[in-house]
Order: sequence, then structure tokens, then C-alpha cells
Amino acid sequence: MSVNKVILVGNVGTEPDVKYIESNLAVAKFSLATSDRGYTTKEGVVVPERTEWHNIVAWRQLAEIAEKWIHKGATLYVEGKIRTRSYDDSAGQKRYITEIFADTIQFVGRKADGSGQAEPVAADRVSSPQPAASAPRVVPPSPQSDPFAPTGDNDDLPF
Repeated sequence: MSVNKVILVGNVGTEPDVKYIESNLAVAKFSLATSDRGYTTKEGVVVPERTEWHNIVAWRQLAEIAEKWIHKGATLYVEGKIRTRSYDDSAGQKRYITEIFADTIQFVGRKADGSGQAEPVAADRVSSPQPAASAPRVVPPSPQSDPFAPTGDNDDLPF
């Protein structure tokens, strides 16, 4: 068994670059920055803030939403899979790029309304439709549909 899952919360670094390919299929690419705060150790050693930049790729409906709603500076929760690909640059050197293929994007943070007061952003959660070949999302069963949920009846099992 293996798991390929990435969860990031960070700030959008570039406006999404959206392209439409093959029969109007949308794909969006943008960068997301995550940062570890700087600190000073007990010995007085200053450890600076460290920022990591992630390449985010969104497909289909998620890409269309990114085109319309995601802008530089927005704080996002991104859930997806890590993918690495390679290409040959103009000098013939093999280059590698690591991307996060987004399954879910959620807006995080606050926005200002006309009154100058901050209000929470609606926690809109958008998920990309999963291809037929991938495993379906697992949803925990409700107590009414769980065949193993306790019923209160004594079923005479020895354990």
C-alpha cells in the first residue's frame, strides 16, 4: 500500500495561468508559498524564516474556478498529489520539476467588506472530479448505514 497526499496552506504567489487544451479542457498553474517562521534559539542563534515555493496544477472545473477566483496574495488550503516530471531544456540538459496536482482547494482567511471590517471568507471547498481510474474518495459511513455499528442487541459473540 502507498499514499501520495500533500496538504499545503499558503499564499498564492502568481496569478493562475489558465490554458484550454484538447476539447476545451482547462488546466491552471500557479505558485503557492509556505513559510516556516524564523526564531532565535536559547543560545542566541538566529534561524531565519524559510519559504518554500510549490507549483500547483489544477484541472477541469478546479482550473476554471482558479481562473475566476484565485488571485495573487490569497491564502489557500490545497490538497493533492505530488508529481515529478522531466524535460530537456534548450541546452539539452535534463531538468526536473515537482508539481502538486490539486484535488481540493479551499479559500482560507478573511476579506474586507465595504465597511472596512474584516469578515470570514466563505469556506468554499471545491474538488476536482476524480478520473475513473483513480480510487474513489472514502467517506465514513453514517451510523444508520454502518453494518458493524452497535445495535444494543446481544449477538452472542464470544468477544
